[in-house]
Amino acid sequence: MSYLKYVTLIGTMHVSPRSREEVLETIERERPTAVAVELDPLRFRGITSGVKAGLKESLQFGRSGLVSYLLTKFEERLGEEFGMAPGGEMLAAIEAAGRLGVPLILIDEDIRMIMSKILAAPIRERLLLALEGLSFFFPGVGSAAAEELGDPVESYREMTLEFRNRYPYLYRVLVKERNAVMARNLISAVDEFRMRGIKRPRIVAVVGLGHREGIAHLLDSPQLLGNIYNLGFVI
Repeated sequence: MSYLKYVTLIGTMHVSPRSREEVLETIERERPTAVAVELDPLRFRGITSGVKAGLKESLQFGRSGLVSYLLTKFEERLGEEFGMAPGGEMLAAIEAAGRLGVPLILIDEDIRMIMSKILAAPIRERLLLALEGLSFFFPGVGSAAAEELGDPVESYREMTLEFRNRYPYLYRVLVKERNAVMARNLISAVDEFRMRGIKRPRIVAVVGLGHREGIAHLLDSPQLLGNIYNLGFVI
């Protein structure tokens, strides 16, 4: 059975104002049974509290804290170019679920597990990622990238393909394995609603553009996932 008839996937660019508008329009139109977002409890608390850890606080958590800090600063720099803070579309989904009074489901893998996998990356990929990441902290780099961006969605897809080729290990743990986690959680949520007597539950799931196609494929062919288990959290 394909679960795509129960799930509407929105693939967003995390720093694009257009993505926020699409999220709001889709949720208002669909009036879903639940809204799902690409977050785990720790990131949910961080994004809803608005409190951001500085470099000093991040370093207290060792290498994983430093990696998390650098990734956050990277997204903030992109957000400045696109005119929206990172996570704006996730906040929009959270707020829309609250207005409609429907459950919010956090479907992503625990960030602590993700960070431990990143730190276990081959030394070549870690060094390359560190060197490339530094470029986003030099003045003018973000602006130049924005000028050459053209169609943001197409450029995003091209960057995802390039990332897969340059970082095969990180692509597997950051994209493919998380696709499987999120697909499992969506399937589990649909099954739970059906067990409660809701024959045609509708879930609007907000995920990054790089995850959308992979999750859709798994929802359409759930046998590829093996046994289903629930890792998600309902807010």
